[in-house]
Amino acid sequence: MSSTIRQVAGVIAVLVSGAALGEVSQAQLESATARVDASVIAWRRDIHQHPELGNRETRTAALVAAHLKKLGLDVTTDIAHTGVTAVLRGGKPGPTIALRADMDALPVVEQTDVPFKSTVTTEYMGKKVGVMHACGHDAHTAILMGIAQTLASVRADLPGTVLFIFQPAEEGPPEGEEGGASMMIKEGLFAKVKPEAVFGLHVAAAIPSGVVGYRSGPFMAGADTFQIDITGRQAHGSRPWSGVDPIVIGSQIIVGLQTIVSRQVDITELPAVVTVGQFESGVRQNIIPETARMRGTIRTFDTKVREDVIERMQRTTENIATAGGGKATLTVSDHSYPIVVNDPKLVARTLPSLQRAAGKDKVVITPLQTGAEDFAFYAQQVPSFFFYVGVTPTTTDVANAPTNHSQLFYIDEPAIGIATRALLAVAVDYLQAE
Repeated sequence: MSSTIRQVAGVIAVLVSGAALGEVSQAQLESATARVDASVIAWRRDIHQHPELGNRETRTAALVAAHLKKLGLDVTTDIAHTGVTAVLRGGKPGPTIALRADMDALPVVEQTDVPFKSTVTTEYMGKKVGVMHACGHDAHTAILMGIAQTLASVRADLPGTVLFIFQPAEEGPPEGEEGGASMMIKEGLFAKVKPEAVFGLHVAAAIPSGVVGYRSGPFMAGADTFQIDITGRQAHGSRPWSGVDPIVIGSQIIVGLQTIVSRQVDITELPAVVTVGQFESGVRQNIIPETARMRGTIRTFDTKVREDVIERMQRTTENIATAGGGKATLTVSDHSYPIVVNDPKLVARTLPSLQRAAGKDKVVITPLQTGAEDFAFYAQQVPSFFFYVGVTPTTTDVANAPTNHSQLFYIDEPAIGIATRALLAVAVDYLQAE
């Protein structure tokens, strides 16, 4: 082959390459991402040091909105109280996707020794509490801020549209308020910009740093909050036969509820969990009280299983109370979290992107997760994919690592860069695959 022919062949190769067609190349994307890595860490530390509870994320929302406006995006604020959205329109036609991060912290007193440790306190349900990003939402917010900046820097070559969702109150709104993903949707989140796919991630202490965990189909449990109110008859503690003890009835109900999962539900299909986390009754050691109250959570992976469990709980609660001479009422909250279901076709399409970003050997299938996520509300609207990125240092046994929601929850910061690249790869590959 002559030198001239070789030159022509080279030109043709370039012309048919992604770069020549105006696509964002991997090298271009990595260069833009590397430029924002330090900022992502700085944002995360700043947000961590100034945590805010659900529906109260005013400082965080202002930080996010100012950054997105600086990027020249179409920004909307005050959705579902403090939510922020932004729209980035690429320079070429293409599909529309959404990327989501949550912004709220938890009522937890931080006990880590990081230099950006939170010392914030506030009032929650009538009590003074500490406030801590004990679940990693600070990292989620910073990661999506970084991705927005990276994509904005290559928007001329980017096809399609990206809707950035910065959501408040993922952990649940304060009692008596609405909030979170369901409220954002209710207030018209997808009214103007309707994505054909939504992606999100969550940092996870139960996975080694940099490892991506995913699952096709049902992934995270649906969650319901329940309350049981028991009425007995007050009596002196020395004469229990003259009253009806709601504490004893409540104790028997707790034991009875455990047999629903262990003896009545076929857990070879899909697991279920019923947990009582609060039991309140009485004011003095020698008085049998008139009432008792219990609160707890139900976790299921199937709507029929959920309905069956609740029906059995109702029957168990009422019958045990009647047998003891009292009354009991079960109330299941209407503000349940649906099951997070990852669309199988979307997962199959997206998996190569995750494997390229994190390394094929670092992308693993995880077991069903009994934790809940209100990302599920987005998945009810459009095909969605939600995955985990491990943040526990590889020198630490994940079995002994402080879990998400722990006062000692710790993020290995190099994993943040991997999480950024994983979600970015998912987004860009999807947009450029058309």
